[in-house]
Amino acid sequence: QVQLVEAGGGLVQAGGSLRLSCAASGRTFSSYAMGWFRQVPGKEREFVAAISGSGRSTYYADSVKGRFTISRDSAKNTVYLQMNSLKPEDTAVYYCAADSDLTDIFKWASLDWASLDYWGQGTQVTVSS
Repeated sequence: QVQLVEAGGGLVQAGGSLRLSCAASGRTFSSYAMGWFRQVPGKEREFVAAISGSGRSTYYADSVKGRFTISRDSAKNTVYLQMNSLKPEDTAVYYCAADSDLTDIFKWASLDWASLDYWGQGTQVTVSS
């Protein structure tokens, strides 16, 4: 069974850091574009960051650029999101996603997120002020 499992969420003070991980199983995701989205109650799911299959290209939402870093370890079939200088407005459930054919990560900010092939169940990030 293909699964993406997020981990690493929690409660952190403003200005602090967290590292999220997304472990894939069921198949190799090394050639898949992968990324992170977040969602708060009453709002649409929002693009955060994406990374190419090779890991050599990354793309970030303007709201997190300079603070968040996405990376991947193909050997571990895992994608990470390092979040620094966290703000209360970063509070959300963070979801990882993967897709085999939507490989142009620069389109991920505007795509229909529901079209992505695989999703994790999410991990809660809460940033206190």
